[in-house]
Order: sequence, then C-alpha cells, then structure tokens
Amino acid sequence: MNNSQLSKSRQISLERAATLKSRIKDYLDVKDSIPNGLNPERQIEVEKKKQSILKIFNATEDNWNDWEWQLNNRISDVETMSKIIKLTDREVRQIKEVESSFRWSISPYYASLIDDENEYCPIKLMSIPNIVEIQTNDGDTDPMGEEFTNPAGCITRRYPDRLIINVTNECAMYCRHCQRRRNIGSQDLHRSKEKLQESIDYVRNNPEIRDVLITGGDSLTLSDEILDWLLGELYSIPSVDYIRLGTRTLVTVPQRITDNLINILKKYAPIYINTHFNHPVEITKESKKACEKLANAGVPIGNQAVLLNGVNNDKYIMRLLNHLLLKCRVRPYYIFHAKHVVGTTHFNTSVDDGIEIMEYLRGYTSGMAIPTYIINAPGGKGKTPILPQYLVSRGKNTIKIRTWEGEVLDYPNHPTEPIENLLK
Repeated sequence: MNNSQLSKSRQISLERAATLKSRIKDYLDVKDSIPNGLNPERQIEVEKKKQSILKIFNATEDNWNDWEWQLNNRISDVETMSKIIKLTDREVRQIKEVESSFRWSISPYYASLIDDENEYCPIKLMSIPNIVEIQTNDGDTDPMGEEFTNPAGCITRRYPDRLIINVTNECAMYCRHCQRRRNIGSQDLHRSKEKLQESIDYVRNNPEIRDVLITGGDSLTLSDEILDWLLGELYSIPSVDYIRLGTRTLVTVPQRITDNLINILKKYAPIYINTHFNHPVEITKESKKACEKLANAGVPIGNQAVLLNGVNNDKYIMRLLNHLLLKCRVRPYYIFHAKHVVGTTHFNTSVDDGIEIMEYLRGYTSGMAIPTYIINAPGGKGKTPILPQYLVSRGKNTIKIRTWEGEVLDYPNHPTEPIENLLK
C-alpha cells in the first residue's frame, strides 16, 4: 500500500471513529448523573446512614458484618423504619395499611442504601410498601403456574433437562416486585428435610435432569450445614452436571458470602450463582467484594435483572448497571419482563421499554454487557426471548438484515449443501 492509499484509509478510519464517538455522547453526558453505589460521595452518605442504624440497634461493626445479625435484625415495623429514613405521616399510615395484606422486611444493610433526598429512590421503591399495592386487583398470585408444575417435593419443573428446588420462603429483604409473594406468608419457613429428600429422590429417579437450580425465597438464607448436605446429596447423583444457586443476598446482605460458605461451594464445582441486581445504586463496595470472593473461588455469577417501572426502565440506567456488573465479574444474563403479580403491577412496563433498551445495547456496548430480554410465558410455559427486529425479510437466496445502526443490507442465504457432496 503506497502513502497515498494509506493516507486515504486513515482518513476514512478517522471519519468512522468520529461517527462512533458521536454515538456514545448521549450516554457519556448522563452517565455521571445516574446514582451508583461505587460513587465516593454516595459511599459517604451510606456510611452516615449505617452509623445511624448501628446506634439505633446499639450494635457494633462486628454485628454489621455478621450475616446472621443482619437477618435477625431485619426491619419490619414502621416505627423502626421511621428512625432510619424520612417517612411522612401519610406514608406511615399507608405502610400500616399495606402490611396487613403483604408482608415486608428489609435488612439493615439494604436500608442504609435508601436516599432520603430522592422521593423516587429505587431502593425505597423496591423495599418499602406503597399503598398502590392494595389499590388494584390486577395480576395473578401464581403467574408461572408453579402449582401445576410440581411433580414431587418442592420441585418446579418446566423444561426437559432441568428443574427448580424451592428450599425456603425466607429472604433478607422482601422485594415489592416479588414474583412469589404468595409464598411469603407471615413467617419464615425453610422446607423440611423430608421435602428436600423427596426432591432429591425425584432428581435421582429422573436421570434426564442434568441442571438443578436451588432457589426460594433465597437459597443462601439456609444454614451452611443444610446447604452443604443438600449440595452433597445432589452432586452424588451421576446425571447432575451442575447446580445453580438463586440468591439476592449479594445485593441485600453481602455479608452472607463468608469464608466458610466459600469453602463449601468450592467442594461442589461446577456451581453457579444467579443473582438479582436491578440498579447501579445496589452495586456497593460491599456487594462488589462479595462478588469478587465468589469469582476468586471459581464460582461464575450471572445477573437476572427485572425490568421495573421507575427503577430501571431506562436505557442509560441499564447500560451503566451492566457495565458495573462486569467490573464486579458478574455476567449480565437476563432482563426479565416483570410478571403480572398481584400487588406489583405498578412496576410493570411496556414491552417497548425492553426492546428500546436492547436496541440501545446491541452495538453500543460489548456483547458481554448485553443480557437476553425474556418474557415468561403465562401459565409456566417457559422463557421466551424478545429481540428487536434485525431480520427484515427473506428471499430465495438472500435475506435482508438491519444493522445496529439501522442500515438495511442484503446477505446471502443459500441452501446448505451436504458436506459429503462438497468434499467429493
């Protein structure tokens, strides 16, 4: 290539780079205005609230770092909550109305993340009851039809080669958008060892099951001893390839990721964690440390966000969330379209919101930062991926595709010739 050709190529490259730079400007202009838990100023405010909570509970730093203390001291009464965050008299009355129908509880750690200065703080929206929960009769109690996909024990089975074992109804914080709020009840109940054994026996007697997801509730509210026993029993089944643990403790009580828990999980590789960050403000130095401990122990982590009205149905928020997750070594796995659950429909968004987010991620950021947008088909019919339309049309030997920048192109689509014919 001569100097003239090189100069022309470089000029084309520079013009293309300028175009690409312009395509990211809108995100860069707003990125720093999105609250995130790793922001130094935000960390200072959270630390102040933490110290206030410690005084209220007459507790120490050692208490705070003890996951069992966090669980045992969950806040579930409006009087204590009023000492921690600013609540109007109207909010206090409304919380008391809602709690007669729907239980609520929040760990001291997660309560420390609430921003009093933000009326629509995403942490508050996801954790503190709101009167709209009881003002509508919309939604289903069991949108995934789990009642009819329970062949034994505490199993949910919707697919040929995998199933769920629901081990508890307990969580460190009861999300206001919970898909299984029908199971929360009025007290925490772990499944009996007999029910767990029945579930294990079902897996053993159905060798096509190769993937088991342990969830609840939150699987990591189980004691280390029970978890160790359960994992050991499942891994003794030759047909089980791997186990997944569903947990939001990385978000709501990251202190749960102890050295002892890590040592247990390391015994049962390959084991995977599915967690549930919904907003960048949930990614704190504590949650990042918990994720890193798991990653360092060889436990891959995937994030299953839920698209929530007023929390993250915004293309810039979701993009920042996915970038921060990767910094914590968490792979964005799914964005779930929120289910139509009784008492939660104020969080429901349009499918258009989800498609807009996916449009804005593809091409505008790395593939690792792009989860799959999923609608759970009603009645337990399974996960259905939803994508923007990139296949425009199909012809006899070509298809028309739309690129991430909106350009429509022809692409060859010839019938496949058998390899044995080609190699003759």
